[in-house]
Amino acid sequence: MISKQYIDELKSNNINELYKLIQNCNQNKELLFVLSNLGRLPDQFEGEYLLPFLKSPNDNIRLWTVKNMGKLKNGNYLQKLSEVAQNDKNSMIRREATSSIGRMRNPKAIPFLLELLKVDDPKIILQSIRALLVFKYNSDVKRELSQLINHPNEMVQMVIRKEYFPNKSLSKSKFHHIESPKSMQNTVVYGDVIETLKYVPDESIHLTFTSPPYYNARDYSIYQSYQQYLKFLAEVFKEVHRVTKEGRFFILNTSPIIIPRISRQHSSKRYPIPFDIHPYLIDMGWEFIDDIIWIKPETSVKNRNAGFLQHRKPLGYKPNPVTEYVMVYRKKTDKLLDWNIKQYDIKLINECRVNGNYETSNAWEIDPVFDKVHSAVFPIELCNRIITFYSYKKDLVFDPFAGSGTLGKAAQNLGRNFFLTEKERDYVKLIKQNVTDKPLFDENAPRFVTIEQFKELIENEK
Repeated sequence: MISKQYIDELKSNNINELYKLIQNCNQNKELLFVLSNLGRLPDQFEGEYLLPFLKSPNDNIRLWTVKNMGKLKNGNYLQKLSEVAQNDKNSMIRREATSSIGRMRNPKAIPFLLELLKVDDPKIILQSIRALLVFKYNSDVKRELSQLINHPNEMVQMVIRKEYFPNKSLSKSKFHHIESPKSMQNTVVYGDVIETLKYVPDESIHLTFTSPPYYNARDYSIYQSYQQYLKFLAEVFKEVHRVTKEGRFFILNTSPIIIPRISRQHSSKRYPIPFDIHPYLIDMGWEFIDDIIWIKPETSVKNRNAGFLQHRKPLGYKPNPVTEYVMVYRKKTDKLLDWNIKQYDIKLINECRVNGNYETSNAWEIDPVFDKVHSAVFPIELCNRIITFYSYKKDLVFDPFAGSGTLGKAAQNLGRNFFLTEKERDYVKLIKQNVTDKPLFDENAPRFVTIEQFKELIENEK
């Protein structure tokens, strides 16, 4: 019985017996065990004993053969690996062969890797780029890689842009990354959100979490057309992009909406708001990160299933909508998340760690909240999770459609600052009830201002 310990002993003490073992394996299972347990190979290992297995009909044997050949760092095998990378029928093996060429870190590999940039598989191209970046200042490498800025694949473009065309002046903020304008901290502006955002300085906000008014579903959100509604949201979110700090998050809670039919002779209309607004967000510079599904109890939603329950006729099925989308976007940047995190001191980072149990999946079961004044209230549990997962203490969190101000209340509870805008007077009164629990002389006490007053605050801080 062949064991890993036996293979290791042969590697160390009797390499010729190891060659014989490899050559004389009678079954694919036995050969595969040996190839997958070779581990680190000694410098004197002869790759010639592996070459025959590159033609094996067994995909796993070819895969492990390629992996082991990459460990040898022997330029004599570059041609063979290149042939596999271009011609093997299995895409996984082609990619592994490309990776093996790269792991050699051998300048002789450069022409083979440059040739692999011409294949159709973006993963092979990206693997080749990764390997070539070891030699990024080589004139041939720099010339060929720079040209890939016009490659049709967006991941290829992104890597090349970061390596050769970095945007060094991306940040326009006069504030340090962890800072925000004092005039915006714990401030509620009573007025139109687009008008208000005109006065907000670039890159002032760390996190935006909002649920916009649904299309023609409430008295406060009447639009002449669906396109007009989408363009309004796009106008708001484009400004949100401008005022968001580099690499930070915008999180949007929406769901499809049903406009009832006008009579039994007409159909109702269902609008897929989350899917229709998404392309606008990507075009304006948001990068899609995650989709979180907010699941409500079925007893809390309007029943659409009553008709089908009675007649059970195919085509007439209508499920009860118990989900909403919480779409997570990040302001596009060349910087990694680690850069954002390292802007904070280690004491604050440790203080904000998420301890204990937390939701590990993207399906969040949270009961909705109902209010006599506001018909679509954020559950504070939803706000708590978003703020906890996507911000640090003292960060500025923003809700452009504040409603009852639940995000502000959650921000207060979790040691964050909030900035809210709301145009409905009754809702502003509701916000006052929810967030004014600090003495007036407290510097963190919420302030409620008009747009003109907010403009004056911002100008005085310049």
